[in-house]
Amino acid sequence: MPQDSAPPLPRQAVPAAPAEPPAAPGPWPGGAAFDWIDAARDERRRAGLVRTLRPRPAESPLLDLASNDYLGLARHPEITDGAARAARLWGAGATGSRLVTGSTELHARLETELAAFCGFEAALVLSSGYAANLAAVTALSGPGALLVSDAGNHASLIDGCRLSRARTTVVPHADPAAVRAALAGHDGRALAITDSVFSVDGDASPLPGLAEACRAYGAGLLVDDAHGLGVLGEGGRGAPAAAGLAGDADVVATVTLSKSLGSQGGAVLGPARVIEHLVNTARSFIFDTGLAPAAVGGALAALRLLRREPQRAAHAGQVAGELHARLTAAGLAAVRPDAAVVSVRAPSPEQALRWAADCRAAGLAVGCFRPPSVPDGISRLRLTARADLTDAQIARAVDTIVATAPVS
Repeated sequence: MPQDSAPPLPRQAVPAAPAEPPAAPGPWPGGAAFDWIDAARDERRRAGLVRTLRPRPAESPLLDLASNDYLGLARHPEITDGAARAARLWGAGATGSRLVTGSTELHARLETELAAFCGFEAALVLSSGYAANLAAVTALSGPGALLVSDAGNHASLIDGCRLSRARTTVVPHADPAAVRAALAGHDGRALAITDSVFSVDGDASPLPGLAEACRAYGAGLLVDDAHGLGVLGEGGRGAPAAAGLAGDADVVATVTLSKSLGSQGGAVLGPARVIEHLVNTARSFIFDTGLAPAAVGGALAALRLLRREPQRAAHAGQVAGELHARLTAAGLAAVRPDAAVVSVRAPSPEQALRWAADCRAAGLAVGCFRPPSVPDGISRLRLTARADLTDAQIARAVDTIVATAPVS
């Protein structure tokens, strides 16, 4: 074949000119990614709402009216020995979620004894009271369900409502009629949610009235008894027992092991079928590491001590009443306690913070509640009426609070 009749050679593709590298981005108009935090910090400072961590030593010279150690058991040798024995036997940690390796015979023992003490059919121990509330609220509601939540409820109950994807109606504080009105007309699952003792003012929920409202519409009742266990009911068996509701088929309670029992962790109490449902559906149980054995052992030892010394519960209430009587006699605005929380109102967040700091400087540790921790916006000192306080310590605490009170 003549060369001029040969098929043409394929043309070589001419490589494109290299693209110009993208220009380096200039500074973002808003500055660095977290510059907004500085503005938020400044706003908190102006509002008197800055919170700080204050690590405490093992041995503190302060008289403690700030903790939730209502029965004075956190450092009781019987409870610390129970925690130490459990750690030596079972290890420092649970090693996994409770559905894998995190359930021990000790967990099962605590659940059995806790349910029996509080008057419920079954119990489920979780890593915290917060996790217990998330588990109960989310697993017992869901899309299409109605949650009726008291306006004064703890943040963990509020967060449970948010995570549940259920419709939530917030009702006025401690108002069974409002709960009844919210339930009226709802067709489907419904659950009313309340603290038994509200952590801000220490007032008790009207549980019998709430149960009656729920039963009128076939709704369940969930009671967060964090501040009732160990203080209310016969021998400290809790607010549901005191109200005659413990063990009822439509009542579920949550408790914390970190207040009256002086340990750590939380639990859900209720009918066995409810507990079985939580084991299979509650995400804050299924996907969380089990409670450490030391905490389980400490809580179990505290529960047994409380069974043996039931007078501790009544004494905590008596100390609360004495604190309230002396503070009000001195002219302070203290709220009458229904359990072991004594609330003393302050004129402003800034003055509450200064008041608490002045008490600390005088050797007394007290709690300081400010917005957003208080739903009504009123700042307070919060006092814990511990069962192990002596008359001399009560007098010293009152004298210090009165002497440092802000001038309104």
